[in-house]
Amino acid sequence: MIESEQAGGYRIIGGRPGCGLVLLCDHASNTLPEDYGTLGLRASEFERHIAYDIGAAAITERLAAILDAPAVLSRVSRLLIDPNRGEDDPTLIMRLSDGAVIPGNHNLSATERTQRIERYYRPYHQAVSRVISTCRSTNRPPVIFSVHSMTHAWKGVHRPWQVSILSGPDRRLAEVLLSGFRTDARLLVGDNVPYQGSLEGDTLYQHAMPHGLLNAVIEYRQDLVADAQGQAQWAETTAAILQTILQRYQVAHPFSTPEIVMTKPAPDPKTQLELEAAAYRRLVAHLQTRADVQNIDLMNLAGFCRNCLANWYQDAATAKGLEISKEAAREQVYGMPYKEWQAKHQKDATPQQKAAFDASNPHKH
Repeated sequence: MIESEQAGGYRIIGGRPGCGLVLLCDHASNTLPEDYGTLGLRASEFERHIAYDIGAAAITERLAAILDAPAVLSRVSRLLIDPNRGEDDPTLIMRLSDGAVIPGNHNLSATERTQRIERYYRPYHQAVSRVISTCRSTNRPPVIFSVHSMTHAWKGVHRPWQVSILSGPDRRLAEVLLSGFRTDARLLVGDNVPYQGSLEGDTLYQHAMPHGLLNAVIEYRQDLVADAQGQAQWAETTAAILQTILQRYQVAHPFSTPEIVMTKPAPDPKTQLELEAAAYRRLVAHLQTRADVQNIDLMNLAGFCRNCLANWYQDAATAKGLEISKEAAREQVYGMPYKEWQAKHQKDATPQQKAAFDASNPHKH
């Protein structure tokens, strides 16, 4: 069990290391250590998004409770230092944020910059590394899910997405999350908007990507999560989707596969038969739309053609005690009498096609 703890730059919410999930909240707090005062800002500025991600901490706490997952949250305002940046990023310590000048960050000495990094930034990232390392030791590589929130408008332009999923080049988790939220037709779900999910030096870049761990950022629109009711509703919606992911999917060992592998039991025999029949019908329909693809091309490339499908269809009918002629079987596959298809679509084989056919020595029809 990962125990809860807190220090200057972070707090950890305890949880089961083998649950398959680690929650992160980089911009959880709008508070400053006492010795920094208000950085010269009015108190009202600390209620704005420039100080923290509104609603993100409460959602993270509720997700951790529902899923029994460990979480790491920042304990200082992003106005002091932004943990979701690389140490060499010029926006690590902002001097101007959405029209607000931050006096306490102007004329910052190298010593003060280093002190903030060592007291608040690095301890946060060390805590993240430690929690992820403990979870990885269970032999169930954790999904890394980073909780953020976005303003409802930017520079006078409304943001229509109620929620958005951000991801880098590894899209495995993002695609499943997008599908989960999009089952609710009332939602407009963003995909890598209003920001890109790949930022060199950010938290996931540092802790998830190097280890091949599935990862994604979620951005809730702040006007929807500004109060306890909205936070609870969105946390429960998100928890249900994450629970489905954690129950139905297992993450293969890092780097071993580009996919999330389903572990849900196989369909029952009747459903399996229906699925196979649907796949057959789709294949036949596809071939009927691609009359430009000649049978000899199919034989040379795949070792079967439309006539093979017709023969297999006829064989299956015979096995069931049904009498279906070769012509009727072929019409089922071609969508018209075979001779009519030949007249409309079949072309004389080229010498190259014949040579390839002879070389592969397939069975003749």
